[in-house]
Amino acid sequence: MSATTELVGGLRDRVLELAARRSRVIVGVVGEPGSGKSTLTGALAEMLSETGVSTAVVPMDGFHLANAELARLGRAERKGAIDTFDGGGYLALLRRLRDPDEAVVYAPMYVRGQQESSVGSAIPVAPQVRVVLTEGNYLLVDDDPWRRVREVLDETWFLDTDPELRRRRLFERHVANGKTPELASTFTFGSDEVNARLIAATRERADLVVPWL
Repeated sequence: MSATTELVGGLRDRVLELAARRSRVIVGVVGEPGSGKSTLTGALAEMLSETGVSTAVVPMDGFHLANAELARLGRAERKGAIDTFDGGGYLALLRRLRDPDEAVVYAPMYVRGQQESSVGSAIPVAPQVRVVLTEGNYLLVDDDPWRRVREVLDETWFLDTDPELRRRRLFERHVANGKTPELASTFTFGSDEVNARLIAATRERADLVVPWL
């Protein structure tokens, strides 16, 4: 068993303990850009499903403001900053996911690549889903509306990732999504790094710090 598999297995067991006491568990996974949030939540969801526990992954990224709106607001050059997301919309979705009287809840999904935009109602979360994993950058920020996100979650985890590895992955992701190396570097070491410092400052508010590759 690899160290990564063992780590994810431990997180699975932690979630199963929570699920034994609740009808639905919602866990928030926080990390700086490129920290591996999607990789961890994907692996954890797969492990949980193998135990027979229905699981959905609902990323915060689905609440990116549309590119046209970012251009109108003059924020397109720092897409990914906290004020380029619909935080209130994300909070409202989490509250719906917590409401036992809701039927199927549809969440938006962020599509990377040339388009880099959100698609509404792309992720269905049925009432029988026992575990919701939601991952994003700003779940622990202590400003409205983000400060209220934590109230809806059962636990929040912060991914502790090597900074150099994180930046390298982030740069490679930008290039893979269609940016020139020059523009990818501008984002990685510019606005993304500013965002990373804000996110890192929220680490102490997490219920668990997870060492991640």
